[in-house]
Amino acid sequence: MSYTTAHFEAPFFRQPSSDPVGSQRTSIVAMFNNNQEQDHLESIFKQKRILRSKVRQALKSMDPSLRSQEDDVIQTIVLEAPWFKSSKRLCAYISCSALREVNTLKLLSQILQNPSADGSMLQTAKKLYVPRVEDKNCNMRMFHISRIDDLVANSMSILEPAPVDADGNEREDVMHANDAVDLVIMPGLAFDRSGRRLGRGGGYYDCFLKNYKELAKERNWKQPLFVALSYSVQIIDEVIPVTSNDALVDALVSPCGVVPISPAALESLTLAE
Repeated sequence: MSYTTAHFEAPFFRQPSSDPVGSQRTSIVAMFNNNQEQDHLESIFKQKRILRSKVRQALKSMDPSLRSQEDDVIQTIVLEAPWFKSSKRLCAYISCSALREVNTLKLLSQILQNPSADGSMLQTAKKLYVPRVEDKNCNMRMFHISRIDDLVANSMSILEPAPVDADGNEREDVMHANDAVDLVIMPGLAFDRSGRRLGRGGGYYDCFLKNYKELAKERNWKQPLFVALSYSVQIIDEVIPVTSNDALVDALVSPCGVVPISPAALESLTLAE
């Protein structure tokens, strides 16, 4: 996650203030407010570090057989959800076992599956975009892939799409696509029941979601449904502290089912009934 530092403009000359005492008071108040804001942010960052440590330990202690079971249940819930079946274009993450993320292999395989023997599609065809981290400055792009073989391992052994395909053609970036995505499936480290998401500290999804929301607004597109996949131990009772840079999720999918949070998620469930 990137944090902005205070910005100071170069000094400039002006006429002396007619009320030097008032100007000094205003300056002191502004400095006090800025210090208060910095203290508040530091408090939030400290709380996040503590929560990350607790959840990482809970994930590390999770029984492998339980993890595998929850992986299967979560992906099945998504595959059977009406809001997933009706989606035409979506973004989804490639799970990383080292990060102990909810597995998405079954989900991605279903999306990218081949036609059946008689030539008919086993499900409605979907256009899939998956993430590629560009640098350490929160820059992440979502590229279109059409098969699992389009993924290659990066320096951290995380599967990502190469910027160009096997024929040397540039892959389509979702930010440059002509049509909107209607669903974004994302990971996270922890979640509360109000839709607050605790990431791993890089800020990649917060930055991407902010940019995509702005793009959708500019083009008068309907905002996609933002859905996070979560093991049972990742949904916590305490409130996750957030800043204005933190993106909220519309719904959670856990082994217990779908947890709708936003009006958009509630609407999608209502329409499915």
